[in-house]
Amino acid sequence: MKTIWLTDIHLEFLNDPAFDHFMRELCDKNADAILISGDIAQAPTLERYLLKMAQSLAIPIYFVLGNHDYYHGSISGVRSAVTRLLEKSTHLHWLNVSGAVYLSPTTCLVGHDGWCDARFGDYYHSSVMLNDFLLIFELSALSRGELLQQLNRLGDEAAEHFKIVLPEALKSAEHVVVLTHVPPFLEAAWYNGKYCESDWLPFFSCKAVGDILTEIMKKYQDKRMTVLCGHTHGGGMSQILPNLVALTGQARYGHPGIQETFEWF
Repeated sequence: MKTIWLTDIHLEFLNDPAFDHFMRELCDKNADAILISGDIAQAPTLERYLLKMAQSLAIPIYFVLGNHDYYHGSISGVRSAVTRLLEKSTHLHWLNVSGAVYLSPTTCLVGHDGWCDARFGDYYHSSVMLNDFLLIFELSALSRGELLQQLNRLGDEAAEHFKIVLPEALKSAEHVVVLTHVPPFLEAAWYNGKYCESDWLPFFSCKAVGDILTEIMKKYQDKRMTVLCGHTHGGGMSQILPNLVALTGQARYGHPGIQETFEWF
């Protein structure tokens, strides 16, 4: 199976001709499926863009959501809307609810949105204020302590998902591809060609997910894992364990592009 990996495409920054051009670029690759590791659009336009992509490409689109996909909305509202949207197109597959998907007889795909969980870096002394904390209902108007609890909860939720789906997938798959938005390792939080600074690290990583991935892959040393993530807009590759590598996608607002094309055998 030939798959194209996209991340942080932020389609709301494109006018109609630019969107159509991007779709033609993807079609010309003759891929069998698309993988998207979040930040597709924003809450008011997310459903429309996902449907337009499904109609334009007419191949399976396996995706997770990023923080921007919840902007100007709520986590609960967007999740409900996307769950309903899946009934409108057989091409759309949100990995939060899809479970493991086999890309080849030996390679399977699992995923979850993930979320920055503020467990790396210096959360209480950071001067960073993400738009997440203004534009996402559940994260707005919270005290510093309340926000930390909410971010911890969201990170733990994603980790619990992987704790459930990964052992089952690894029973039969030799290679597992993990699709998630927020880098699950501090070594994968690339920004401007280097690891991000302590101020940004609480919001550019999800330690809870990373801990689960490393714990599981240490038990399955004869298997391999490739993590595909985004969020930081800074590209890089990180070898976390001998059998675990993380790829972080590079992105620029208004200029969506293909991160990589994979062929799974």
